[in-house]
Amino acid sequence: MNSYTPAEKKTMYFIGVTTGKSSIMKVFPRWMEHFGIDAQIKGFDFVPHDKPEHYREAVSFIKSDPNSLGALVTTHKLDCYKACKDLFEGSGEYATLLGEASSISKRGDQLWAHAKDPITSGLALEAFMPKGYWEKSDATMLLLGAGGSSLALTLYLINKAKHSDDVPKKIIVNNRSEARLKEMQEIHNTLVLPFAIEYNLCPTPEQNDAIVATLPEGSLVINATGLGKDGPGSPLTDAVVFPKNGYVWEFNYRGELEFLHQANRQKDGRALTIEDGWVYFIHGWTRVIAEVFHIDIPTEGPEFDKISEIARSTR
Repeated sequence: MNSYTPAEKKTMYFIGVTTGKSSIMKVFPRWMEHFGIDAQIKGFDFVPHDKPEHYREAVSFIKSDPNSLGALVTTHKLDCYKACKDLFEGSGEYATLLGEASSISKRGDQLWAHAKDPITSGLALEAFMPKGYWEKSDATMLLLGAGGSSLALTLYLINKAKHSDDVPKKIIVNNRSEARLKEMQEIHNTLVLPFAIEYNLCPTPEQNDAIVATLPEGSLVINATGLGKDGPGSPLTDAVVFPKNGYVWEFNYRGELEFLHQANRQKDGRALTIEDGWVYFIHGWTRVIAEVFHIDIPTEGPEFDKISEIARSTR
């Protein structure tokens, strides 16, 4: 059970499942030193889909404690927002649309919820996909998992399409439960979609394998299920065949990462470009830290490179 005692100094919280294992516990102090901020980080661990009252206790504590400035929320983004919606005086546009809180911060005496993934997932995607790739390719993007991070990435691409043709012509979303697929589709139905989206109910890894086998050459396959970090295994079997000249993105950067290992075993034979979740991790944290401490942190350039190097040096 998490204990809530008043913070003795400026404190940011990490609401997750196994927060003590995260690299942020080593990175955060180094970043604070770099930014010239005297602050600490503390983790609050909850089981996935925990009791609403547990989320309310944590958020109420942050709201009432003067030195508790905010939090990054992972895994529990949807459940936390649903349980604590009335505790927030304000919610960002994406938080309201997605019904989730990945960032909790204070503006004066107001507590605000934000959903940063539509920004951070896009920044991470652009960091490894070649510029202009989708404009000259008929490749497909396959999202394994229909949770908040998958939905966020589609929203990023929908917004990007308003000013660029460099987006996939088709996105496929596979999920093992129907409810999440329907929730995603309901949100998509409220928007003007610039590309086709196909939704597949795939309860087993074998069914995911079958969809992967249909992808055009050069397609991007993403593990957004949490399997390999929050749970054991992979959404694919070892018999999967990744698309030739394809791209593979594992949203996680720590854990057993079986999906990543499956891709690496085919890297040379299928000419794969493989990315883990490390850059996503850096963008995810720096966007929330900027919000919580009300500081400007660039998303590219020499200063961002320095921040990234500080993080890498702790690995």
